[in-house]
Amino acid sequence: MCVAHRGNVVDEVVTGALEIAERFESLARQVEHMEQRQLFKDEQIRFAQRALALRFPVAETCGMQPSALLTCRRPEDVGDSLWATLNRVQESLLRGGLSRRSPNGRLTRTRRITSIREDVRLNSQLWDLAMEVLAA
Repeated sequence: MCVAHRGNVVDEVVTGALEIAERFESLARQVEHMEQRQLFKDEQIRFAQRALALRFPVAETCGMQPSALLTCRRPEDVGDSLWATLNRVQESLLRGGLSRRSPNGRLTRTRRITSIREDVRLNSQLWDLAMEVLAA
């Protein structure tokens, strides 16, 4: 939601909050379905591979294996469900800190996403990717 900081801001914020509340039930159902959908290891790798391409569109600049995104950083993300896989991949892509090889061969670490625009772009595309897996 975008609200301009001029005019009747309070009404726009209230309207936006009501719209989000209406969508919450639908989102909760989708999360429930993701929690129930179990992924095999090869499906998790394919998901991570597609997610890695969202962050590093040119494969040569990536310098890391998709399986690195599946490392569990939080106990809540343990498991083979689509929801757990999505959360592990999201955490790895957005928080950074993963080892990789730069295009010139140097060992480096991925950087944390600090741009709000990039954060929203990646999160939206990850959600869409998860929804594609859920629909298959």
